[in-house]
Amino acid sequence: MRKLIASTFTSLDGVMQAPGGPTEDPTGNFTLGGWLFPFWDPGMDLSAAGFDGKDRELVLGRKTYEIFEAYWPYQPKDDPVARTLNAAKKHVASRTLKSLQWNNSSVLGGDVVSAVTALKVAPGLDLQIIGSGNLIQTLHAASLIDEYNVWTYPVVLGDGKRLFERGAKPQALRLVASTVSATGVLMSTYVPAGDIQVGSFAQGAPSAKELARRARMAGDAS
Repeated sequence: MRKLIASTFTSLDGVMQAPGGPTEDPTGNFTLGGWLFPFWDPGMDLSAAGFDGKDRELVLGRKTYEIFEAYWPYQPKDDPVARTLNAAKKHVASRTLKSLQWNNSSVLGGDVVSAVTALKVAPGLDLQIIGSGNLIQTLHAASLIDEYNVWTYPVVLGDGKRLFERGAKPQALRLVASTVSATGVLMSTYVPAGDIQVGSFAQGAPSAKELARRARMAGDAS
């Protein structure tokens, strides 16, 4: 079974709306589009987190597809990100789009959870979500996402669409990789780690040995 990987840029308070520019997604009267720009660092490895779609098939929500379709086909052919995104096979979750103009694009028919489940068991490259907040939340609730690449920027936006909105399915995650850019962006990779474990310091804190045992168990289960 191929993996489903979700990659997104977020603010420190979890907002992922319109990172790339003021007109990218102004819905809800969001006025801070383009908040990513001042922190961009050419040393950031987009490919490692799947943001360029290299060697993967894309799974996109309607809004993200429309933003990408209006931009990437018109970039210079020697732009490496444009080259890989334009060439990638693209699966678009939408109830309203009937025909897609961007090459190698098709609409996911029927229920999106069932459609993505079928994609995961089909042969092919790993599946990559970029942005697409509503789609991430739907597939997270269905426990279909195998890896989360979250790049957290040192800004607080206060309002806007968030990676996980109120009512998101509770789930523990395990950090498997993390690095910081020269501009202070925390680039982290997480994988699902089962149900959330809770406790209380009022009942006595666990010993270091017990904490180590739990960490080993979480690692074995992932």
